[in-house]
Amino acid sequence: MHKIATAVFALALTTTAAQAADPDAQCSAVKLADPGWSDIASTNAVARLLLEGLGYQVKIDSLAVPIIYGGLKDGRVDAFLGNWMPAQQGFHDKFIANGDVQRLSRNLEGTEFTLAVPDYVWNAGVKDFADLQKHADQFDKKLYGIGSGAPANLSLKEIIDKNEFDLGQWKLVESSEQAMLAQVDRAVKKQKFIAFLGWTPHPMNVKLKMHYLTGGEKWFGSKGEVFTLTRKGYSQACPNAAKVLANLSFTLDMENAIMAEVVDKKISFDEAAKAWVKQHPERLQGWLSGVTTKADGNALEAVKAKL
Repeated sequence: MHKIATAVFALALTTTAAQAADPDAQCSAVKLADPGWSDIASTNAVARLLLEGLGYQVKIDSLAVPIIYGGLKDGRVDAFLGNWMPAQQGFHDKFIANGDVQRLSRNLEGTEFTLAVPDYVWNAGVKDFADLQKHADQFDKKLYGIGSGAPANLSLKEIIDKNEFDLGQWKLVESSEQAMLAQVDRAVKKQKFIAFLGWTPHPMNVKLKMHYLTGGEKWFGSKGEVFTLTRKGYSQACPNAAKVLANLSFTLDMENAIMAEVVDKKISFDEAAKAWVKQHPERLQGWLSGVTTKADGNALEAVKAKL
């Protein structure tokens, strides 16, 4: 009987030790996702700077938006800083509303995301979605979107499929953000008509003379917000790392500045984010409030030492 009790006690100790090690194994690497958008590359870079300064490893996978949501549901992605609303309302209804994916915090407000046109197209009278069909031949009946599966593309497809604004014969051209903007640049140089997905924050708002069309509020909203999402139970499993992510909030000016630095100086997003934080160290206080290093040390000192 004594031997059995001893064996049970030893097994309990082993089980307890394994359970105690689980949170560390689960939380030491923070898995983020990037759909290939410059704004999310910027915010991910800030998150990486803070988390690595605190002793975490950060892994960022480039994934299409639907794959990101599936990864959050399945636990293969820990967090996503790019839940643009209301553009991603469909994904919200499918994954967040039922609790499969959890909304952690709002990280940005005042965004815009809808069709845009260059200034010379705007001056020619294209100021609303309803104006597009009036100039169908000049546009070659094409709308230029971003990567396949992006929520904004799905909204444009719905508009076309339902013949909203008499656009039923138009075609959506899907490509990467960079390829779409390269197409816009080519059109602008030739002063050709083009309608494309635009959003702020993004350097395009500085680089291009552009205007956002009205009329698409049903699908894109007016002013929007961006939220940070996590896999279900992440805040309970990894409270310190989750607290960092929950604290992260940004401004349009900040994100535009980081992205412009990348474009103008041909540097990485990590380098641009680090340079911005070095110039604005006062932001660290709020971002690291209630946070420690992974080893339970002083968070502010640890991150400052990495700058």
